[in-house]
Amino acid sequence: MTNAGKIHEFLNNAKVFSFLTSVDGQPKGRPFGFQILVDDVVYFGCGTFKSVFRQLTENPKVEVLAVCGNEFLRYDGNAKVVRDEALTAKVREIMPDIMALYDKNGWEMGIFRLENGHAEIRGLFDVIEEFDV
Repeated sequence: MTNAGKIHEFLNNAKVFSFLTSVDGQPKGRPFGFQILVDDVVYFGCGTFKSVFRQLTENPKVEVLAVCGNEFLRYDGNAKVVRDEALTAKVREIMPDIMALYDKNGWEMGIFRLENGHAEIRGLFDVIEEFDV
């Protein structure tokens, strides 16, 4: 399995994960649940009208934190917004109800990936695996 595949699988198993940004040096975290693996790249999405989207565009250094059983994943990198109609179409297939709500309200889904990423899968007392993505 590829490194991106390992991240995708861990996040799928965790179901909900924390997405962390910062504002003026203050960490900001919130629960996320959407991620997709396409062409061996993990993509995330959120509304462009949300403060988290503004934060990741102003300071792209972000981190994802997920817990599954007795293991946790840290995945950090620089958020890069991706504008790709084919990718947006895949998001529509996966989340038709949410995308219908976005369309109804005139909202845009911002899709992004992490570049120059680094991941750690850890147990309670040790690093199980560490890799760049």
